[in-house]
Parts: sequence; C-alpha cells; structure tokens
Amino acid sequence: MKTVYFIGGTMGVGKSTVSQQLKLQLQNSVFLDGDWCWDAHPFQVTEETKEMVLENICAVLNNFLKCSVYDNVIFCGVMHEQSIIDGIISRLDITGCRFLSISLLCSEETLIQRLKKDIAAGVRSHDVIARSVNRLPLYQTLHTIKIDTSDKCAVAIAREIAAL
Repeated sequence: MKTVYFIGGTMGVGKSTVSQQLKLQLQNSVFLDGDWCWDAHPFQVTEETKEMVLENICAVLNNFLKCSVYDNVIFCGVMHEQSIIDGIISRLDITGCRFLSISLLCSEETLIQRLKKDIAAGVRSHDVIARSVNRLPLYQTLHTIKIDTSDKCAVAIAREIAAL
C-alpha cells in the first residue's frame, strides 16, 4: 500500500528540508515540492495561475501514484486552508492509499529567525516575514497532524513523520 504524505506549513517553517529528509528515510520514495510548480518571475497570483499550479501539482502527483516503483509519495506546500488540501485530494486517485496530512508549526520567534537567515542569504525577500507570521495561526484550524518544529532538526522531524 502506498502512503501519501501532505506536509504543509507557512513559509520558512521547514517543509522542503523536512520533506527531503523524509524522502531519504523512507524506501521507494518520491517528493514534489509545491514551489517547483510555481517558480515564476514575476510571481503572480491570479485565478489563472492558481488553477495552473493546481493542475500541475495534481498531474505530477497522479503520475507518482500510478508508478509501481514508489511506495511513498511526499508533497509539500503552504496549504494554509483546508479547501486547498481538499481541492488537491479531490483530483488525486488515492484509492487504496494511506493518506497523512501534516502541518509543520513553530514559534513565531523561531519562524522569524529562520526567515531572517533566508533573507540574509538572498533566498527570500523581507516582506515574507509578515506574510508568513500572519499565516502561522491558520494551521491550527486544519484537519491535519500538527508537529512543532521549533526545537528540532529536520532529521528528527522526518523520523517523527516516518513513524506515524
């Protein structure tokens, strides 16, 4: 039986890093980062681009799910609203799959520290701090397994997820 892992969280919480670690810890795993489906310049959020990204994500995930080589399919994305998670799931063929939806959380202080490192490294722009901090409380309302990443390394968080 395949296991599908949805790993959500606000920008800077550690989704991509944890997902990469999880991929390495699980056998026969494949990983899709939602950011890869929306890497454009300039970054534009319109109804058309939102639908395009959703179609891209679902097409790739469905291809992974059809492939007999993969036992574990990992997807990460911001997914700050239940409707986003539900919308993606509704387009996937997860019949016979085990599905785990996880939200990574951390303290506001930890989040700001992580984002400041990314800004200093030139990976993110300064405006991400306010946007990310504002989204942090939204994850408490989701129908997901909550994992606090504040005082944990990515390897330990991935181990925790793999043990679910």
